[in-house]
Amino acid sequence: MLYGPTGVLAGLHKGAVLVDHTTASAELAREIAGKAKEPGVDFLDAPVSGGQAGAENGKLTIMVGGDADPFARAQPLLAHYGRAVTLMGGPGAGQLTKMVNQICIAGLVQALSEGINFAQKAGLDPLLVLDVIGKGAAQSWQMDNRGKTMVEDRFDFGFAVDWMRKDLAICLDESRRNAAALPITALVDQLYSRVQARGGGRWDTSSLIRLLRDAT
Repeated sequence: MLYGPTGVLAGLHKGAVLVDHTTASAELAREIAGKAKEPGVDFLDAPVSGGQAGAENGKLTIMVGGDADPFARAQPLLAHYGRAVTLMGGPGAGQLTKMVNQICIAGLVQALSEGINFAQKAGLDPLLVLDVIGKGAAQSWQMDNRGKTMVEDRFDFGFAVDWMRKDLAICLDESRRNAAALPITALVDQLYSRVQARGGGRWDTSSLIRLLRDAT
């Protein structure tokens, strides 16, 4: 889509800024940035976070990799649909930051699944529990936006398991390059593979709780 005589780069004029919101590897972002320089195009890798609701409401978090000048030129446009638009470093830095985001989400969703399942097994009202602990240190976006639907066993919306596994594979691949230990991420990735095996590839990522419910 980018390269070749009919690709995007061939259709851009010198001085244009190409912004890519794909979640991909930092290695690919650096490759595209290098290719873009040949016709004089600036490239920004700019993956997003905030889910479907963030996109619909123009409140995405956009983490950007690239040079400062093209970022300054693109920022006013990105601000129309991003509540936080931040330059994280050179080419690839946006993708690396998105990896951190996905690593954190993976652990949070599993912990929230275990907490809700524990509350139900203990005979507590899980919605009341979430309301109480959501006002304390356990509060998170996942709890606020997915806690209730997890209790209700609804997973037909939001960010799909198939997409999360794609992202976690990128994280795990990068960790093999930089020697970062990701034991929880690797475990959650395998748990998501079990969700896929049960036909849940298009379920929301909060469907991890299904594995705990089905285990008893």
